[in-house]
Amino acid sequence: MPARASSLKDKADALYRAAAECHRRHARYSSLVDKEGEGSDEEQREALEMAFISDDALATAMTAYETAKDHVDAGNSEEWWHKSNMLWHASKEYIRRHANCEGMSKRLRKQSRTRLAELTLSFDLEASALLALKMATDAYRTARPELE
Repeated sequence: MPARASSLKDKADALYRAAAECHRRHARYSSLVDKEGEGSDEEQREALEMAFISDDALATAMTAYETAKDHVDAGNSEEWWHKSNMLWHASKEYIRRHANCEGMSKRLRKQSRTRLAELTLSFDLEASALLALKMATDAYRTARPELE
């Protein structure tokens, strides 16, 4: 039996699931770090690794959605299509901010006040992008309430 071709809606649903998981994993890691003594260093490290894996899954789903051939056929009158485009934009911004933070933190050799302030701002912008991702995920869910 041949595999069914994945429609744009299927790719949007996969993007939704990846974004929801990404936010969940980062929220879990954040809660472990915020509550000192709550989680061991090993548990925190594992939670961070899972968050990075979910970031990769989000990037993959985002790329699959943006390279789909059937955007024109989706019809811009469909609510899910508008919400999925919002989710795609939020995903793209989060991935960009996350990559920027990773790059800056790896290059941080000389810890001047200016560099630390730049890094702090970068992490704040990443947190803001993660919140926007959560909001876009919630908006998509309203258009597709049948999703798990």
